[in-house]
Amino acid sequence: MKVAYYSPQPPERSGIADYSALLLPALAERIDVDVVGRRSRRQRRRADVSLYHIGNEPEAHGWIVEALRRRPGIVVLHDFVLHHLVAGMTLGRGDGGGYLDAMQREAGPVGRMLAHGVIDELLPPLWEDRAVEYPLAGEVLVSANGLIVHSAYVERLVRDSGYREPLWRIPHPAWPAPAEIASVELPEGRTIIGCYGHLNPAKRLPQLLEAFALLRRRVPEALLLLVGSLSPGLELEPVYDRLGLRPGDDVIRLDYVDEARLLSACEVCVNLRYPTMGETSGIVVRALSLGRPLLVSDVGWFAELPDEAALKVPVGEGEIPAIVDALELLLRDPALRRRMGDAARALAQGEHRLERVAEAYVAALEEAAGGVMVQDAVLGEMARAAAETGLAANGRALSDVAERLREVGPGR
Repeated sequence: MKVAYYSPQPPERSGIADYSALLLPALAERIDVDVVGRRSRRQRRRADVSLYHIGNEPEAHGWIVEALRRRPGIVVLHDFVLHHLVAGMTLGRGDGGGYLDAMQREAGPVGRMLAHGVIDELLPPLWEDRAVEYPLAGEVLVSANGLIVHSAYVERLVRDSGYREPLWRIPHPAWPAPAEIASVELPEGRTIIGCYGHLNPAKRLPQLLEAFALLRRRVPEALLLLVGSLSPGLELEPVYDRLGLRPGDDVIRLDYVDEARLLSACEVCVNLRYPTMGETSGIVVRALSLGRPLLVSDVGWFAELPDEAALKVPVGEGEIPAIVDALELLLRDPALRRRMGDAARALAQGEHRLERVAEAYVAALEEAAGGVMVQDAVLGEMARAAAETGLAANGRALSDVAERLREVGPGR
C-alpha cells in the first residue's frame, strides 16, 4: 500500500508539524509513505490512498485543502471548527464570494447575510468570537472519503453534522519520554505551575491569573510559568498590575522553547480551554508522557481524560474558585501528584503509545484502500477469534473488546 501524506512539516512552528514528525517514522516502518511537500513540483507517484492532515491555520493548511479538493482522500481532522481556515482561504485571498457561499452552505440565507455584514464591516469577524456557531467543517468534509479523529467529542460533532462516510477514532500519539532532560534555571524553593503552548484568550489566561493571585495568598511559594508565543492583542501586563502580580517573581513568561525541558520543571501542568475548536492538545499529551498531573477544563477532548490523571474544572460560573481549590489540593499533596503522574504516564504508554497509534493508522488506511473486501475479511477473522476465545455475545468482555476495536475502525 502506497500512501500520499499531506501535512505541515518541521521547521514550521505548528503542533501538527510536530505531530507528523513523530508519527511519520512509525508509519514508514509499516507502509510505503510518500510525503508531499507544500512546494513539491515533482511528479507524484501513484498512491493507493491519500492522507490529509487539516487544522485551523490557513497558512499551514490552505494548500492541503486545495490538494484534497483535487483528489479526495482520508482526512485527519485536528480541529472541528475550521472557520478561521475557510475565512483565510476566501476573504484572506480577496475571495468574498467564496466566503459568502461557504456561510450560505453552513447556515442558509442567515449565514449569507452575516457574511455580508462581516465583509461590509458592519459586524465583527465571526471567527473571533462566533466561530463555534459556524464551524464551516463541511467545506472539508465534503471532499473526505473517510475521517480520522482523536476524540469521541469530535466524532459526535461530525456525525451530528450529517457526515456518513467511514470514520476512525485514533488517539493522539505520545512522544517517548526522554531518558535525560537538562535542567532549567528557575527560582529555587518554588512550587511551579506550568501553562504551555500558544497563549491566546481561549487558554483562559485572565481566569488563570486571577485564580493564581488568590492561590498565592494560600501557597506563597507558588510560581506560575507561562511558556509560548503571545496572541496579538492579548495584553498581560495590565492584568498583572490589577492583580498585584510581579513579573519575574510571581509569574515568569518565556517564548517558544524546549517544552520537554520546561514541562519537567513544573509540578502541575495547567491547560484550560474554552471555547474548544475540537482540538486535541499536543502539550497535554507531552505532559502525560512526562508523568505530570494535569488541570484542565471540563470540555471537549479534555473532559475525556481519565480522572486519575487530570483534575477538571467547569467553565463559567464557579470556574475561578474551582481553579484555586484544585491547584491548592495538588500543590499541598505530593502523594496525590505522584499518583496522578503515574496514571498520566501509564495512559501515555498505553492508549497513546506511538506504536499502537501507528498500527491503528495502518488499519484505517488499509480499510480505506481495500474498502468492503478488507473490512469483511478483518471482521470475519475477529468473529472467529472471539468464538475460539469463548467470548459470549453481548457479554461485558466482548463489549470491552469492541470499544477498543472501534478506535481502529473495523470494530464499528
